[in-house]
Amino acid sequence: MGTTVSLNVQGDVAERFRSVRRRTMELCKPLTPEDMMVQSCPEASPAKWHLAHTAWFFESFILNVFQPGYQLFNEDFPWLFNSYYRSFADFPEKKLRASFSRPGLDEIQRYRSYVDEHLERLLEGNPEPEMLSRVELGANHEEQHQELLLTDVLHAFYTNPLRPAYLEEANGAESDSSEPVRFVSFEGGLVDVGFSGHGFCYDNELPRHRVWLEPYALGNRLVTNGEYAEFIEDGGYSRSELWLSAGWDAIEQNGWKAPLYWNKDESGWRIFTLRGEKRLEELKGAPVSQVSYFEADAFARWAGKRLPTELEWEVAAQSRRVEGNLMDSGRLRPVSAESAKDQISQLWGDCWEWTASAYLGYPGFEPLAGSLGEYNGKFMSGQMVLRGGSCATPQAHIRSSYRNFFQPETRWQFSGIRLAEK
Repeated sequence: MGTTVSLNVQGDVAERFRSVRRRTMELCKPLTPEDMMVQSCPEASPAKWHLAHTAWFFESFILNVFQPGYQLFNEDFPWLFNSYYRSFADFPEKKLRASFSRPGLDEIQRYRSYVDEHLERLLEGNPEPEMLSRVELGANHEEQHQELLLTDVLHAFYTNPLRPAYLEEANGAESDSSEPVRFVSFEGGLVDVGFSGHGFCYDNELPRHRVWLEPYALGNRLVTNGEYAEFIEDGGYSRSELWLSAGWDAIEQNGWKAPLYWNKDESGWRIFTLRGEKRLEELKGAPVSQVSYFEADAFARWAGKRLPTELEWEVAAQSRRVEGNLMDSGRLRPVSAESAKDQISQLWGDCWEWTASAYLGYPGFEPLAGSLGEYNGKFMSGQMVLRGGSCATPQAHIRSSYRNFFQPETRWQFSGIRLAEK
């Protein structure tokens, strides 16, 4: 799941660990204990479970391994808060996590404090390089769960009849500032892809290798809510010729008529966000979000375009700084692109971008040894790759080689659309 941490960055790793742990608790401040028990769909987990599982990771893969005589906080926690590491321990069925009323939130917070205190002692000593590498891995793992916590809260609040906001809107209404999409051309050719350089990456970003790309062009921004509304009004969800067979099956089985958080009343479409429910007119220029791969693919076909491959996206992003509407911006929802003209915009943040690439190992891919190797490799079947991060992704977490992946019918994540052509 992770690779290397330079030997001279012990202080940086320790500070990264502390800042990540603080941020998780800050994200929970707007939540009540009752909010933190909700699991509103099988893909989601209660916020309380996220708090416990991220502590479990540090305890299971670092403290238990590198601290002699370490005493578990609770003998039941190694299996109770295991997610899916089958070689590590048994675990409860995921969809039952909302039934874990015990241990209570106070005990989970004591568990986090206990793990933090023990890990701080290890970091103050002379830690082994492998231990530092695993702490960095654990920090990245927790950042993933920070994003999941927000996406899970969004779904939980959407299913609440009151439709509460996680946070009130920080700024005023957003204007529709989107310009017609333009396509930025790339030469293609023989290019190097995959993680390069020093620092952390997941095992699925390796090895760096060479591929051939034909010339291509990418839309200079993401597809907007307004553009997606045109697709809906043109019968996008009733025209089977636009859809992959499995996508059409998903429409019929799930009754899809619009993206996940869209609802229509006498005044028109309304979209639910972490900042509360808003009218489509307020978010017309913002990127459409919470769409499945099937919806992204159907929209691209309707528009006469296609989705980019993951490596086309990576080559376009390789030389561009990681900056945009990520978690650090504090917006916590996709927002309209600034005027981009003939430049690529919104590569980072706003929405994860569906690609046309199946999630597979690169040539020569080798998962990590032991239980940690289960994180990425065993999911290389029936999943599609997304790139670029979202408005809920920490900025320090994302890079051009980062590969996210979900099943093609998944809609609860901040997932959107960038078009490609040629």
